[in-house]
Amino acid sequence: PGLSRHPKTQQAIRSILKDSFPKPVVMDADALNALQGHGEIFKSLRGRAVLTPHPGEFRRIFPGSLSGSDAVRKSRASEAARKRGIVIVLKGFHTVVADPSGRVCINPTGNPGMATGGSGDVLTGVIAALAGQDFSLWDAARFGVYLHGLAGDLAARQKGEISLTAGDLLDFLPRAILRTLAKKGGR
Repeated sequence: PGLSRHPKTQQAIRSILKDSFPKPVVMDADALNALQGHGEIFKSLRGRAVLTPHPGEFRRIFPGSLSGSDAVRKSRASEAARKRGIVIVLKGFHTVVADPSGRVCINPTGNPGMATGGSGDVLTGVIAALAGQDFSLWDAARFGVYLHGLAGDLAARQKGEISLTAGDLLDFLPRAILRTLAKKGGR
């Protein structure tokens, strides 16, 4: 997030990705813009990338229709994930997570107040942190989307949806983690 659309920056992103950097990557915003029109990069991303586009970014990278229906969003995300060998997090109400094997899920957490600047940056950070802790990319994406949405739901209950900020998501993320661990019988 926040890299810029400057042509030299976009070229640098493509160069890094083409060099088959061996670690998992989580891409959002301007990093996604670097992929538009450069489908060859997906060969080096196969099996090691999570892309987190909102619907507009998704349509730019994967041209075609994308209606608001969950069925169409699931189908398109699944098709893109399978074809490119990556995990797709198609953001929006009922965020869709799809992986190359054909697994698809719709996230039950989150609310309209999360449609605010920086919210996607927080999501990218959560997914990257989980991937860095040796979660599979599928699990990092699903769990990250769930925690992000739950943090938004907890924040909205206390602050309301209208005034929600990305900083609120960060503030409520520890509570979301603790609540999830409690449900799973964790610490």
